[in-house]
Amino acid sequence: MQKKDNQRKPYRIYLKATREWVEVPEEVYKEHTRFHDAFRKRHQSHGQCICPKNKFWLCDADCLTCEFRRAGDHISLDYSTENEDGDTCSPLDALADTAPSIEDVLCDKAELDQLLARLDELMPEARKIGRLRLKGLTDEAIAEVIGIKRTTFRSRIEKAKKQLAPEYPDRF
Repeated sequence: MQKKDNQRKPYRIYLKATREWVEVPEEVYKEHTRFHDAFRKRHQSHGQCICPKNKFWLCDADCLTCEFRRAGDHISLDYSTENEDGDTCSPLDALADTAPSIEDVLCDKAELDQLLARLDELMPEARKIGRLRLKGLTDEAIAEVIGIKRTTFRSRIEKAKKQLAPEYPDRF
């Protein structure tokens, strides 16, 4: 029986461009493997890479020239390229921003402030009722806290709603 050599196995990385294996330190090998595994997994989850497990060592993170690239129009939003000016851009940069403009937010706030002021005129306890509703209280519990009957409470709300609906048709 032959004794096993206690030498550690060299770490090697395959360079696809030159078609050769290169020995590297363990730290470089681990970082290389971590990056390429994450890159490949991300592209596989986006349906772009169909690299078989026994060919993972071929991954050089260049999906556009890879033989295992899935054909079609599958481009991930996080895929980036350089334009003619040298700027990095991705499809995500071309998506429209769906957030409301600051003007819309300010207009909505002004309208809400007017609505609340009008509601205070019609029903002074309305803000207190709103806070109690946010706490999850039932109509009966809210009526008890305010000190009126539930039916009176409900009729006041309906009356205020009828008066405010024509003034603020978008809100009711």
